[in-house]
Amino acid sequence: MLRNSASIEINRSIEDVFRLTSDHISEWSLTVVEDETLQRTEDGVGTTFRTVTEENGRRMTFEGIVTQWNPPVHNAVRMEGSMFGIFSEFRFESIAAGRTLVTQNSEVFPKGFFRIILLLFGWLMKKSQCDASRRELESLKRFCETYSGD
Repeated sequence: MLRNSASIEINRSIEDVFRLTSDHISEWSLTVVEDETLQRTEDGVGTTFRTVTEENGRRMTFEGIVTQWNPPVHNAVRMEGSMFGIFSEFRFESIAAGRTLVTQNSEVFPKGFFRIILLLFGWLMKKSQCDASRRELESLKRFCETYSGD
């Protein structure tokens, strides 16, 4: 299993950052190219979705479920793909008037042959995962600080 945590400060209210992070994933994410809600629940928990990612020209499809939904401070999802599963959560904290600290925690659970790859190259994959998380949060920051729709 690979674990990662990264944080960033965003110059926008906690309510806006939570909404933009959750509702506009394919617009701010550098890897998510499609995000489709399959079945929405009234309280958010249990909502199912399909996400398609693309990285280095390789597409992967994940089926996901919202496991925690507590606007505007916390949300979490579990996604399953053919090579690995992912648990990802976002925590939001209002740190000053109109400023929000966003922390993303993630865990990757390898499947099949990918487990062997992780054992051999886990140290390298960990660095790559940390760099990717940092880039994703920087993209989220740019999106949240410039988005004027809705």
